[in-house]
Formats: sequence, structure tokens, C-alpha cells
Amino acid sequence: MTEDLETPASISEQFASIIHLEDKLRIREFLNNQNISDVAELVDEFDEFASQIIGNMSTHRAASVFKILDTSVQKQIIQELPPLKSAELLNELPADDRTSFLEELPSEVVKELIKTLDPEERKITLSLLGYPEGSVGRLMTPDYIAVNADWTMTEVLDHIREVGRESETIDVIYVVNDKGEFVDDMRIRDVIMTSPDKVVSDIIDYRYIALNVNDDQEVANQTFKMNNRVALPVLDDQNILLGIVTIDDVLWVANEEFSEDMQRIGGTEALDEPYLEMPIFKLFQKRIVWMVVLFIGEMLTASAMGYFEDEIAKAVVLALFVPLIISSGGNSGSQASTLIIQAMAVGEITISDWWRVLKREIISGLLLGSVLGIIGFARVIVWSQFFPEVYGIYYIQLGAAVGISLMGVVLWGTISGSMLPIFLKRAGADPAVSSAPFVATLVDVTGLILYFSVAYLFLRGLML
Repeated sequence: MTEDLETPASISEQFASIIHLEDKLRIREFLNNQNISDVAELVDEFDEFASQIIGNMSTHRAASVFKILDTSVQKQIIQELPPLKSAELLNELPADDRTSFLEELPSEVVKELIKTLDPEERKITLSLLGYPEGSVGRLMTPDYIAVNADWTMTEVLDHIREVGRESETIDVIYVVNDKGEFVDDMRIRDVIMTSPDKVVSDIIDYRYIALNVNDDQEVANQTFKMNNRVALPVLDDQNILLGIVTIDDVLWVANEEFSEDMQRIGGTEALDEPYLEMPIFKLFQKRIVWMVVLFIGEMLTASAMGYFEDEIAKAVVLALFVPLIISSGGNSGSQASTLIIQAMAVGEITISDWWRVLKREIISGLLLGSVLGIIGFARVIVWSQFFPEVYGIYYIQLGAAVGISLMGVVLWGTISGSMLPIFLKRAGADPAVSSAPFVATLVDVTGLILYFSVAYLFLRGLML
């Protein structure tokens, strides 16, 4: 007879069984023995105990968990932790992660929290916060390893052993001169594999890639994509090495920018808080502006319909195809807009590529419009055989008007949807604001004008 094997309790079940015991020593031991990612999941699952989880961990491990949590959870933890513990946590955080957290808080709160930092950490934080929002300066960390060009490999390795634990990464070593000016960088592999008596200047090639402290964070994102690097040096205009930016920080920023772009493409302002935690009135404020703008745009559609009121009265059948025309144009514009915005976001397209994009979209628009135009024409012809009283004796001319209009409005939709993001980028605006709803509204109005103009040409003297 076999004995039933008990399934080991999950981390969540183990934590649930001890959290209510209020045995701080046991809780601390349990949390400090778990992976950082597992503890972060516990914080998300047991959000009511978030501050207790962080507060019962060693400061170093608590900081490692804290920096990967959502901003809303971080705010909650800092509010609930005792002042001494929150000060320890903020001082332990890497400078770039601390800056990223503080820039999400109101200025009054930031002032109070900065007071709790050690003098050196306070100086670093104020320096990073002094750079423009969205700049590389806000992302960089001053925790890196720098060596002189005249050091031997033995001296370099001794220096790494001395300060390496405080560095963000030791994969890359940075070379500076006596004035702090950046000279080059080298990989730790090169240091290890080189003879101990070799001098740094003998192994560097003076070919490097660096970021300027005032560069936009998008520049950093593109630079990392184009180069196989885990970290890049950050220089000022005088070529002084100020810090480094690591790939994990850039990926975090890229994820946030992607979320913001998706929200703008959907026709709303970017949310600066998680959806479920944002107050209803604030969510209303984020959405109402674009709703009003799009509504006013659609009012122009009604105006266009009114302008052709006489034509509609003479040939009511024309109104049957209005939804077909405007939806086809809106869909083609939305497709083109989304494709171009995404391509610009990942660096596949630049402003200088506008002519190549336009030529491709003209061809695509003609092909797409031709297919839809043929289908629209065929639809009128086939339906007229079953419902002759609806389409009348001039159904061929009506079908031609619908088919040509579909081709024209789809072509116009692809052109406007592809060119508007590039135009906005050239003007210094965010291409994502040329969202699918905005493009659709624009094409709706122009599509109606095109449709009724074509219909008038084909049906003048017949139905009109």
C-alpha cells in the first residue's frame, strides 16, 4: 500500500501561515531566504502587508524588491513604513532607481524625503533631479568603476575588488584621465584575459559609444538597440564622465513609453497611475479632452451631410452607403497610423524617410482601395438583381460611384494616416497623438465630401 505524498506548500501558502503569528524573527528569516522576484509577487498578492514585507527584510534585499515594484505600491510602502526604516530604504536604493521613484511624487513630498538621505546620497539625488525630465541624466547612476589609462591590469583588478561591490555593474570598466575626462571603456573579460603587467592604454582602442547627459531617453533606447552593450557611459559637453546608464533602466523606460503610446493611440491622454488605482474624476479628465475633440470633429461630418442634403433627398439610396464609405476610410487610416507610429517608435522609420513611406502608402492605398472598390461595386450589382426597387435602373452608375469612392477614400486614409505621425514628429510633437480615432475622424469628413462629389459626377442628370 503506497502512502500519499504531500504536495509542498507554495511560497504564498507558507507566508500566509506565518504572517498572522507576528513572529518578526521568523517572518524576517522566511523573506530573506526567498528570491527577490518571489517576494515581489508576495507584495502584489498580499498588498495589505506590503509595508510589513519590506520592513521585515534586510535593508539591502528590501531595496532590491522595492525597485521592481509598481510606483503606486512603492508610494504605499513609503507612507506606511516608520520614518527611520523608509530613510534606510531610500538611502540603500541605487541613485537612478531612487530618482525614478522621487520624480513621480509631489514636490512637497520629495523635499521631505530628500531630507532623510545621507549627505552624499542627497547630493547625488539633487544632481540627478536637476536634469530635465525625460533626459538621460535622470536615468544614469554614479556607481561605476573608473580607472586611469596608465594603470596596470593588476592595479585595475585590485581596484575592482575594492569598489566593485558598490558598482552598478563590473561588466564594463571605464577609463578616464586625471581631469576626469572620458577616454574609453573596456570589458572585464579583456582585463581578466590580459597579462597582469599590461597597461590599460595598451589594450583600449579608443573606439567607444557614449550618451550625452542631456540626450532624450529615447536616444538611449535607440543606442542600446543598435549596439550590443549592457551599459553606456554618460558624458557632459566637456567630455567629463558623469555616470552610466544600464540596459535594465532603458528597458523599464521603453516599457513605460510603450504603454503611454498605446493609450494615446486609443484616443486618451497617458495615464500616470495604474488604471484601477486612478480616481474616477482624474480618469474622466484624462479621457474627456479627446472625447470632446473627436466629437467636434464628428460634428463636421454632420455639416458635410447637411451640405449634400439636396442630393440625399433626390437619391436617398446614397445614404445607405455612407457608413460603408467612412468606415473603410477610417479603417485604412487607422491601420497606416498605427503601423507608422510603431515603426517610428522602434527606429525603423525617421523623418527623412517620409518620401519612401508616402510612395509605399500610395501603392498600398491603391491596392487596398481597388479590392474594396471592386467588392463594393459587385455588391451593388448583385443586390440590385434581388432588390431592383431600392437601387433603381441606374444601379451600374451607382455601383461605379460607390466603387470609385471606396478606392479614393481608402487611398486618402492611408496617405493621411501615414503622413500625420511624421508631420507631428517633425513639428516636435508626439506622433502617438495622431491616434487612430483622430485619423478616423479626419478621414470621415473628407471621405463624405469625396463620396458625394463622385456620386454627383456619375449620377448627374440621372438620379440627381
